[in-house]
Amino acid sequence: MNVHDSEHMAGLLEASGYRRVEDVPEAAARDAGAGDGGADVVIINTCSVRENAVTRLFGNLGRLAAVKRERPGMQIAVAGCLAQQMGQGIIERAPWVDVVFGTHNIDVLPALLARSRHNAEAAVEIEESLKVFPSTLPTRRESAYAAWVSIAVGCNNTCTFCIVPSLRGRQRDRRPGEVLAEIGAVAADGAIEVTLLGQNVNSYGVGFGDRGAFAKLLRAAGAVEGIERVRFTSPHPAAFTSDVIDAMASTPAVMPSLHMPLQSGSDRVLRAMRRSYRSGRFLRILDEVRDKLPEAAITTDIIVGFPGETEEDFAATLDVVERARFASAYTFEYSPRPGTPAADRDDQVPPEVVKDRYRRLDELVRRISHEENMRQEGRIVEVLVAEGEGRRDAATARVSGRAADNRLVHAALPVGLAADDHAGGAPRPGDVVRVRVTHGAPHNLIADSARCGAAMAPVGPEALAANEALGAGDRIWYDDGPALFEVRRTRAGDAWERRRAQARRAPEPDAAPVSLGMPRLRPRGS
Repeated sequence: MNVHDSEHMAGLLEASGYRRVEDVPEAAARDAGAGDGGADVVIINTCSVRENAVTRLFGNLGRLAAVKRERPGMQIAVAGCLAQQMGQGIIERAPWVDVVFGTHNIDVLPALLARSRHNAEAAVEIEESLKVFPSTLPTRRESAYAAWVSIAVGCNNTCTFCIVPSLRGRQRDRRPGEVLAEIGAVAADGAIEVTLLGQNVNSYGVGFGDRGAFAKLLRAAGAVEGIERVRFTSPHPAAFTSDVIDAMASTPAVMPSLHMPLQSGSDRVLRAMRRSYRSGRFLRILDEVRDKLPEAAITTDIIVGFPGETEEDFAATLDVVERARFASAYTFEYSPRPGTPAADRDDQVPPEVVKDRYRRLDELVRRISHEENMRQEGRIVEVLVAEGEGRRDAATARVSGRAADNRLVHAALPVGLAADDHAGGAPRPGDVVRVRVTHGAPHNLIADSARCGAAMAPVGPEALAANEALGAGDRIWYDDGPALFEVRRTRAGDAWERRRAQARRAPEPDAAPVSLGMPRLRPRGS
């Protein structure tokens, strides 16, 4: 959801004449290596779900302060949940910040930047409730082939560990027609995958009196012309109903993947968290999903060390994880958030106990994820090729993307085919490749079927021995099957190619755009 908010910020600023810094080579060339990218305007869009968000924010702001001193006119803005929470407090700790705005008033960003420049002082504006629904704002989507589509903002739940409802507000639903119109628009632009976003997507429709609205929306989204893949995140187990599972199973475009937060396997802890379901219900939902979608990959979120958690409670979490067989899990040490009921409890778990439990849970999750990935070996999968998913693709001659079940797949290119040789048959981001999984790694799948069968014949014993000596991510994983690497060129690949051509086009000579940076800032200490 924060990524999609950033897309709206970028869209607003591009509509106001700003350009992304990577499209302005002379600006990008002055990158100081502090996360600035060489930009004149840097926006840090923050999250406040975990305690280290504050530390990371001010660490990044400290690095940017030195850049700003050497770059006259540079502006720094802080947005998102932490901005909503701290407001003027950010300026008090980092007076070189120019703009602070919250989750409810993204639309005023260009005006705040202009006001700060004109007045030569910080502009801080925090609204207590949503003024403009973000989805009505201009959007500069990160991807030409996949799109986020918000169906609701805010949350009506009262989980005792969560700060989000107080920062995002109560749930507000978009009308189905508006959602479908946006899906149709992104499809017309070339996207073939959409992910429906909401703090609690399966509560969608409560605002306008239709409790079956989410299942209907899934079916309708899957029927939009040009859309091949529909995903959603995140559903709440308490509101998860069979009609949603039926919609997933009966709509070919809805992908067999589900991310559903467990948080704890202990019913006592779930009660203390005000999570209105119990572990038995959670597991029954998984059973029904797997009964109707046997190839579904299920992922989750789990918190370790919630106040009052005993060793018995933790053992219950380990038991549920073992039974659930998650494809992967995001595991977190409990982080007290000021203003939440759990933060004020006097039975906080000692840090050393939390860290030990986290280590044990992480080991279990990793083992199960690896076992589940190894079970995929031999499967033929269709991979939507993505940009930036495989950091070592250039070194290993692979392309990367997501299978239908959302597992990350690294697929070897055929011998002699360069990744950028699109005219020669290499897939573009947005194209789909059909390959066979040859190795289930701990965190991903490797599909090197392009190098198998007859394609393997020229490989001599010495080369095979050298290959076997390489690390898991660097070696080629041969199997006995025939060579398989089928590329399906798509409208999405065409859209990616058009966007790349447009980015390379020189700007009009009379244009003097300000370069905009929304960088991936480095973690503190790196």
